[in-house]
Amino acid sequence: MSLHWKNLLPRYLLLTLFMLTVLIPFSGVVLSAFKTDIEVIQGPFSLPETWRLDNFIHAWQVGRFNIFFKNSVIVAVTVVIMSVFLSILNGYAFGVLPLPGRKWLFPLILIGYMVPLEAVIIPLYQFMDALHLRDTIWALILPQIGLSVSFGTLWMTSFFENAPQELIDASTIDGCNRWQTLWLVLWPLSGPPVTTLIVLIFMWTWNEFLLALVLVQDEALRTLPVGLAFFQGKYSANIPLLAAGALIVALPTVLIYIFFQRSFIQGMLGGSVKG
Repeated sequence: MSLHWKNLLPRYLLLTLFMLTVLIPFSGVVLSAFKTDIEVIQGPFSLPETWRLDNFIHAWQVGRFNIFFKNSVIVAVTVVIMSVFLSILNGYAFGVLPLPGRKWLFPLILIGYMVPLEAVIIPLYQFMDALHLRDTIWALILPQIGLSVSFGTLWMTSFFENAPQELIDASTIDGCNRWQTLWLVLWPLSGPPVTTLIVLIFMWTWNEFLLALVLVQDEALRTLPVGLAFFQGKYSANIPLLAAGALIVALPTVLIYIFFQRSFIQGMLGGSVKG
């Protein structure tokens, strides 16, 4: 064995150990979702005798996961679109333009990223109640846009600060205004960081539990994480049904990551955020 492989072998063994630590429990959940209670008791990691979809159908219809899924899609898509758009504008303003008051305005925006949600959930509840938005879909959308834009501004500002200044100067000489410079010159270069931002905001929004639990009591407005928690309390003894519900909740984020994997990794490794 060459010296190169001797140096890499411990790293691959460690990565394999971490991979197995993640995949083994997940494989048990996947297999349990297609089994009956008796088959799960016989062995959680054994293959089911018949690959059944009954648990998914039951969770989708009786557990009202169809409604929760629709609510999660509405909230996540709206938050992602608005947050990414506003983050691009903020990042361009802070990273490229001579913005007055930048020294105090930029840290002020980042407060939403630095302060944990648990610290502001009670004032947020009272604020939404005063606006008569509590127990509405907007109580889930607006706060998450604010929290996401805070991080998105930091992320996109770092990208625009490192954008080639020669392109910006050349576009100005060619007669482009600031709006045209953003969308015609810098936007085509921002694919990896924007894709990474989309994936991160989607995962955070899709998996948000505390906000949806506190601000929405109407069952018809629940999102999937909250719906799964109540579903678990009702069917705690039915392991295959709970596994099917968990897969319904997790599948969209897994698919989003797989679909945007290449651009996501490029954005993470491209130095979008300094440090």
